[in-house]
Amino acid sequence: MTFPDYVVIAIFFGVMVLIGFYSSRKVKNSNDFFVAGGKVPWWLAGISHHVSGYSGVVFVAFAGVAYTYGFTIYVWWAFAISVAVITGAYLIAPRWSRLRQNLNIGSPTEYLQVRYGLSTQLLTAFSGTALKLFDVAAKWASIGILLNVFTGLPVIAGATMTAAIALLYTTIGGLWADLYTDFVQFLIQIVAGILMFITVVGKLGGIGSISGMWSRLPKGHAGLFNGPYTFAFFLAYMLMSSFSYNGGTWSLATRYIASPNSASAKKSGLLSGILYLIWPLILFFPMWAAPIFLPKLADPTDAYALMVRKFLPAGLVGLVLAGIFSATLSMVTSDANTVSAVITRDIIPFLSRRFRELNPRKELRLARMTTFTFVFMTLIITAFYKDFGGVIGLIVVWFGALVGPTAVPMILGLIPRFKHSGSKAAISSIITGVVIFVMMKVVDYEGSQALILAAPTIASILVYTGMGFIDRKGVVPDSVERLLGELTMANVNGGKDR
Repeated sequence: MTFPDYVVIAIFFGVMVLIGFYSSRKVKNSNDFFVAGGKVPWWLAGISHHVSGYSGVVFVAFAGVAYTYGFTIYVWWAFAISVAVITGAYLIAPRWSRLRQNLNIGSPTEYLQVRYGLSTQLLTAFSGTALKLFDVAAKWASIGILLNVFTGLPVIAGATMTAAIALLYTTIGGLWADLYTDFVQFLIQIVAGILMFITVVGKLGGIGSISGMWSRLPKGHAGLFNGPYTFAFFLAYMLMSSFSYNGGTWSLATRYIASPNSASAKKSGLLSGILYLIWPLILFFPMWAAPIFLPKLADPTDAYALMVRKFLPAGLVGLVLAGIFSATLSMVTSDANTVSAVITRDIIPFLSRRFRELNPRKELRLARMTTFTFVFMTLIITAFYKDFGGVIGLIVVWFGALVGPTAVPMILGLIPRFKHSGSKAAISSIITGVVIFVMMKVVDYEGSQALILAAPTIASILVYTGMGFIDRKGVVPDSVERLLGELTMANVNGGKDR
């Protein structure tokens, strides 16, 4: 990087901090901090949902997959997520918004106390928070790796610097800061991504190279499935995404919860799903072309960063790096905000009575403290990211495999068909999924990646639905019947539920 590149990065971080201070004017209480008062327009929620769904991991771990195996990364990642999100826009997204309207929830796990009881709520809150520690740590590691390639900074130093800036604006502005910075970051990503796309197409020989490039790449790179990324892996990832991207990843549920009504939540989901269908085709193109320009890379995860360094002039390198920062900051600040909501509203009040009846001012202060603590703990894990299998290990193996078991009772619990699956079914499904994952790690199973990814979620679904079927003639509590009835009511007043 040159001096102009550092200037661009400095401006980018400065804008993020300014947005945080601007957003703070809208944060008067914890409800504003966590769900923006339920006033987020559908287009802003949709863009935020999209950019909060991926991070610098795309430019590191997934760039390595694109370099090594080709087009399959789009099929099993972007296309699978698109199908999951668009389907969820109709089935799940409206229910999250109705939860806020009917229960005034401020965290995705808050409704679980009514649906299942306190024990299930706490188990989900504790396990999901622990899981997010690994997920966010992987995001910090990915941005640290990219900074190492560009600047020579040690990985943990780059991760810590980025986390400090993210903490500054998200603890000040809450969800509104996340949303506004997501929008600005999305614009930067679009500019940076198109810039790289046009540059690489030009270096390949023009517009015709978009289709002609594939014959110059290693065998199998143009295929829908390649290497360990088989059709079965695609199905497994789509199953996991159906739970993760529709609310199992709490920050994505928050985008729907913060929508003013169910119709708005549905439109935001559709927008996010369409963006996943289109944008990755442009974003991944330089990574797919990388083997032509950078053959036999020792570390394929460096592919995108090296392509940027190879082709872009001073200043523009900083712009693309800002785009990569944007992706990471969008996801981790969203996660930090939402996990803070779970800790503040669900976990801490259980641990100590003195936090159960806080006034809005004290609850807001507690929210900011928990946000800081959570991010600090993720940085500790980042320092040991290699011990967990690197970035791809943390994301695909640890988070990908475990998000399903924690999300199954949360997502299926919103649907009346599963009303007979109560607290015992929910707790048993989570424990079963985690046990299956641990057993596979203990025996050091190295078989099908699809099985590693899907087995915990499938086991959780079978236990959850199976126990509900066994208890199908049991009495469903009136509070659960009433809750599920309110979540499935038809839109009135042009989509305004209330």
